[in-house]
Amino acid sequence: MTTATSLLLFGATGDLSRRMLIPSLFGLHNDGLLHPDLRIIGTARSQLTVAAFRAMALAALEAAVEAERRPADSVAAFLDRLAYVPLDATLADGFAALAAEVGDPDRLAIFLSTAPSLFGPTIAGLAGAGLASSGARLALEKPLGHDLASSRAINDAVAAAYPESQIFRIDHYLGKETVQNLLALRFGNVLFEPLWNATGISSVQISVGETVGLEGRADYYDGMGALRDMVQNHMLQLLALVAMEPPARIDPAAVRDEKVKVLRSLRPITGRQVETSTVRGQYSTGAIAGQPVPGYLDELGRASDTETFVAIKAHVDNWRWKGVPFYLRTGKRMPERVSEIIVQFRAVPHSMFGDAALAANKLIISIQPDENVGLTMMAKVPGLDQGGLKLRAVPLDIGLPGAFADVRRRIAYERLLLDLVEGRQTLFVRRDEVEAQWTWIDEIRAGWTTAGTTVKPYAAGNWGPAAAIALTERDGVSWHD
Repeated sequence: MTTATSLLLFGATGDLSRRMLIPSLFGLHNDGLLHPDLRIIGTARSQLTVAAFRAMALAALEAAVEAERRPADSVAAFLDRLAYVPLDATLADGFAALAAEVGDPDRLAIFLSTAPSLFGPTIAGLAGAGLASSGARLALEKPLGHDLASSRAINDAVAAAYPESQIFRIDHYLGKETVQNLLALRFGNVLFEPLWNATGISSVQISVGETVGLEGRADYYDGMGALRDMVQNHMLQLLALVAMEPPARIDPAAVRDEKVKVLRSLRPITGRQVETSTVRGQYSTGAIAGQPVPGYLDELGRASDTETFVAIKAHVDNWRWKGVPFYLRTGKRMPERVSEIIVQFRAVPHSMFGDAALAANKLIISIQPDENVGLTMMAKVPGLDQGGLKLRAVPLDIGLPGAFADVRRRIAYERLLLDLVEGRQTLFVRRDEVEAQWTWIDEIRAGWTTAGTTVKPYAAGNWGPAAAIALTERDGVSWHD
């Protein structure tokens, strides 16, 4: 694909645009990474002038970007790239003005962040205005449905105008440096791959904890819950990257082919199996960082059985991972904000050190808030060792921020927006991946209905209900807290 010279932002006045998209685009502009002719055209229902939209963008930059990183001349040049066209996506005749502002549709990238109910009319409007040409590409921000059927309906509507090769489904976790570094760690170093299987690894943990509650997303979140909001997309993508076979090369088809094989190999959790393989929780009143916080029902203002926490014991039923449990855990109002992957290696087969306790090696991949890779290793405790060698597990931290202190840490959306503009699909999700994810998730939700599973309470500021601890402890494994 050729580099786009027009980037069309739907929902350009919304929260995502102000917090992430506009600062990310400015970061790319400030570093000279955007095509000099690229124009950024915002659109939304708000009846703004171009000047008002630029003033909104300036306020967004002042709120999100440090003063030393936004020199006045660079900001002015960036604002000159911006245009704005108000649009009610439900009215087809409004798209003509949008097309006139875009110009060449063959060098167009579209970022669509809108309510699922507007996907159909928006796609139809774009196609009717000639903005679905063979050179155009379309990025879709989640949510892409609430189950397999609704996801297929959205994808069918999009596919009616844009072929799969022009569709860029966003999972912003794939834009994070440490997630991409997982590929480098696994396939750029010879020491890991021989052990990266059931022979060398006893278990894998993937945890995503949030300290926040509903944060103004009450209606959306209560309709989705933790399983669909976090596990269906972010966490299953992380699992796929951990478990996939080595791709022949790092291109979109090769990488995504291997990921979908993993997703299709997930052992179904059906019927009453959910009672031994999953835990649902909902936070009640508690405290985080010493400050009291309300419970979920207090925030929501009504009764609800929606889960704000879920823990799952999953299996990838293939040769490489046979018998290795993958423990997934995510929740709101956790003690800390954290996203990490823990790869637990097996213990040494024989200890030559007598009664010395040996801890098995553990690889800790931290995604947020700090991006880091650590490996616990056994080492000798300094001393004269008159009673024999004394060993202790010590961390070997790669320390990515220190190792790359000369490189600016980027917002995940910078990587994704640049790839969209330049037409690279590797870090975007293919339709068959999405459908494999939804198939697995829908079976769990159906199992919850069959088993009559209800949410277990946990106090805000804790790592979920006690049943989540039992989920791993039954296997002799402890969560990495």
